[in-house]
Amino acid sequence: MKISHSILSTSVALLTTLAPITRAADEPKPEGKLPEIKVDAAALPEGAGRFTFAPIVEKVSPSVVTIATSKLQRRLQQGQNPMLNDPMFRRFFGIPDGQAPNEDGDKGAKGSGKKRLERTGLGSGVVVARDGYILTNNHVIDGADEIIVTVGKDKHEFKATKVGNDPATDIAVLKIDAPNLSPVTFADSEKVRVGDVVLAVGNPFGLTQTVTMGIVSALGRKGIERGTSPLDTRYENFIQTDASINPGNSGGALVDAEGRLVGINTAIFSMTGGNQGIGFAVPANLARSVMESLIKTGRVSRGFLGIVLQPLSEDLAKQFKIEGTNGALVAEVSGKSPAEKAGIQSGDVIVEVGGKKVEGPTELQMTIANLAPGSKAEVKLMRDGKDKTVTVELGERPGDKNLAAAQQPAKASDPDVLDGVTVADIDAEARKRFELPETVKGVVITEIDADSPSAEAGLKVGDVIHEANREAITSSKQAVDLSEKLKKEKKVLLRVSTKGQSRFVVVERKE
Repeated sequence: MKISHSILSTSVALLTTLAPITRAADEPKPEGKLPEIKVDAAALPEGAGRFTFAPIVEKVSPSVVTIATSKLQRRLQQGQNPMLNDPMFRRFFGIPDGQAPNEDGDKGAKGSGKKRLERTGLGSGVVVARDGYILTNNHVIDGADEIIVTVGKDKHEFKATKVGNDPATDIAVLKIDAPNLSPVTFADSEKVRVGDVVLAVGNPFGLTQTVTMGIVSALGRKGIERGTSPLDTRYENFIQTDASINPGNSGGALVDAEGRLVGINTAIFSMTGGNQGIGFAVPANLARSVMESLIKTGRVSRGFLGIVLQPLSEDLAKQFKIEGTNGALVAEVSGKSPAEKAGIQSGDVIVEVGGKKVEGPTELQMTIANLAPGSKAEVKLMRDGKDKTVTVELGERPGDKNLAAAQQPAKASDPDVLDGVTVADIDAEARKRFELPETVKGVVITEIDADSPSAEAGLKVGDVIHEANREAITSSKQAVDLSEKLKKEKKVLLRVSTKGQSRFVVVERKE
């Protein structure tokens, strides 16, 4: 009985406790009361304590435009598959552009549909002159049949004409007939430092006037993975930044904290096609130089020395009596070239041009390319450990096809030179077999032991040996005799060429 009474008392107590809650649910809810919130609707004050890039963005944004490109595509007859409008689809099935299958399914029959403009790309550009000149990337407008530039908040559209383009630097110049444009101000990109704050302004994914912030991560980048930008850049001296750059930013502005142009956004390094914090921009000085040449002459003329270069390794530096590895080693000098006329020789190490230090082949190539053909440049070099200065009158860099034709290889078969290497004279049969030009002199490697010191140094069948320890080699007999003299040497310096590209190689003998 006591237990039952206790349970009953507990139950009554619980019901008494819960009863008010049940009744409260039926009563009207009281009105909610807002907490006190502090509101300051004024804009951020000027001066101390304010940290914003808004004035810079307001200054730069009118100078950045949207560039849309279109190509003529053939409209197919009614009933034909619309997939045939896709150029990738046509190439897969071997159907040339502008053609479509006929009713019987034959590839290559002329389509009777008319061509029409189809939107093919979207990028950015930078206004550089009030009268309508615009800088962008070559890959943004390459192959376009129509280019439309959209300017300002009002999104006025103008048809653009291409003034010129330079695939070697991925720079192009456009011109539009538009009044009162807002040109960007150029900075001296040579004075940009790693750690400088920069803003990237462009139109990623077609979103107009997008601004991102970051810093300059590195300078003088070259040999980059080109991400989503289809570049064929030969003159690489990129500014690297972590300011977010995405597809569509190409051709846009990279500006400093003063709103001055320091680069043209060009490429991204990406595993996914989107930004991963590594973007690249063509330096403003280089872009401006190319632009001025395109506007003035319609093409880009570059200085030319006529030499084949290679970087200095520690082993090579010791062989050429150079302290450190700064400088560009001359592996070969072309006949009748400006370099040959000035007295530059194979084995020279160029350390300075026009008072500017040369860290390696890329810096030298960029420096010479930026000088005008016909101009004179003082070249400081090291020869046999001694300083020497020569004055070179630069030529004009020939087209890439001419350069390629002037640089070819060598290959062949017979006696033993340097452990594990078999060489042969370059006779008519060897020239035919290994496709060697008449001008190539030396001996050709016909066999090489994969475990030999020479193979470890990178030599292979088909390479031509021109020199050993700076002594010219003209026959296989001479090569064998010279190798006998060098047997006591621990290291041997060879000048060799592969497919016409000369270089120096240090072969270190095994103990």
